[in-house]
Amino acid sequence: MTSPDDDAIDEQAGVTIRCQDNPSVGVRFCDRSSFDEDCVHYAVEAWAPGLTARVGEVVAWVWDSDLVPFLARLAADHRGWDGERTWRNDDRDLAVSAVFRSGGHIGLTWTLRPWPDAAGGWRASVTTWLEAGEQMSSFAADVRHFLAPPVAEPRSAPLT
Repeated sequence: MTSPDDDAIDEQAGVTIRCQDNPSVGVRFCDRSSFDEDCVHYAVEAWAPGLTARVGEVVAWVWDSDLVPFLARLAADHRGWDGERTWRNDDRDLAVSAVFRSGGHIGLTWTLRPWPDAAGGWRASVTTWLEAGEQMSSFAADVRHFLAPPVAEPRSAPLT
């Protein structure tokens, strides 16, 4: 789900999700780079009143259980679940926990923690709420598109 004033995914700007309960709280996936056959690098920013946080280089690996399948499972379970579901990347600098509340809403708590093993490191979390159905499905699709490697353009045959 991109920001309300943005109808398409802009690869330069990224994907933004805003909390439907408080639009001044949000998360943005941006600065996608370093595609190869194994991974993609990107940044994640989170904000809320009095808070701005950024993890500058999150790595999405092709072979592990990455964020895209986690979000897709949440979207598929739009009728709800009990308890909390969690995901974190291998480097532990980005984590997401999801809860379902009555009325068909999903709360995604985004935790940014750069340098998780460094002394004096920090951690910041924000929670975005969205509708379990179409909003969650749209957001999951937007993140999938954002993290997908670019499609190679076909080579044209030389003219003879």
